[in-house]
Amino acid sequence: MLKGLVFNIQRFSIHDGPGIRTTVFFKGCSLRCFWCHNPESIHHEPQLQLFLQKCIGCGKCFENCPVRAHRMVNGERIFLRELCISCGRCAEDCYAEALAIAGKWMTVREVMDEVIKDKPFYENSGGGVTLSGGEPLLQAGFVRELLEESKREGLHTAVDTAGNVPWEAFESVLPFVDLFLYDVKVADEELHRQVTGVSNTRILDNLKRLAGKGTTILIRIPVIPGVNDTPEEMERIGLLIKDLDNIEYADLLPFHGLGESKYASLGMEYKAKGYQPPEPELMDSLAEILGEMDIRVKIGRK
Repeated sequence: MLKGLVFNIQRFSIHDGPGIRTTVFFKGCSLRCFWCHNPESIHHEPQLQLFLQKCIGCGKCFENCPVRAHRMVNGERIFLRELCISCGRCAEDCYAEALAIAGKWMTVREVMDEVIKDKPFYENSGGGVTLSGGEPLLQAGFVRELLEESKREGLHTAVDTAGNVPWEAFESVLPFVDLFLYDVKVADEELHRQVTGVSNTRILDNLKRLAGKGTTILIRIPVIPGVNDTPEEMERIGLLIKDLDNIEYADLLPFHGLGESKYASLGMEYKAKGYQPPEPELMDSLAEILGEMDIRVKIGRK
């Protein structure tokens, strides 16, 4: 039976498409954006998170770990991540919730059982289900089945994508998607490669092809200090999207550092440390640039 790797199912989501929604977050991403606020979404495998500030020192994880990744050395609690096999036994009995497994293999039925719990709210608000990540289209086979089942339930469907997947992944899900939330981070290819680890050529090619297929697209532009927060770069982004069909609007999303603690929990370096959210006046000026190009714009969570 086909399974997908999911790291969160967020109910009552209001920022990932119209109405009240449930957002299903898939694990695994082909980009390495240094500002990513969901680092637990990057790797396509379950991972143990350790939130040290929550640990009460009960010692239960020492007893449960089959590989002794959790130890006490000279009175100090030690976690040897290189030994961890992400079995989750330590997290099962962590009463303080200092330990958690990010990533769970689920069947379509298991995901749908969660999604349909709020069906009355979708119907009353014009909401539905959004598949996000990570990159959901890296698991295109599972995502297609989940979208098919969602349409059988009469749900509005949305897919949040960075676009760095083979075009065939888009083709496989197109008949079952009402809305694409499509990330456009940087126009310049070399700059895109520097800040995300990959070229944007395939991303932009896929966007152009998708715009010709008739499905509604919402462009999402994360505004990152020192990356794309200049008038010149925003104008270049605008030139890429202004003549595309089926674009509902562009959503400018200001950088935030709320994911920093999650990096520590995964033993990962947070490369956006010290970055500050852009000022409202800057966001307004960037939105004005796109507006002057006849692109409908929204800012952040307004």
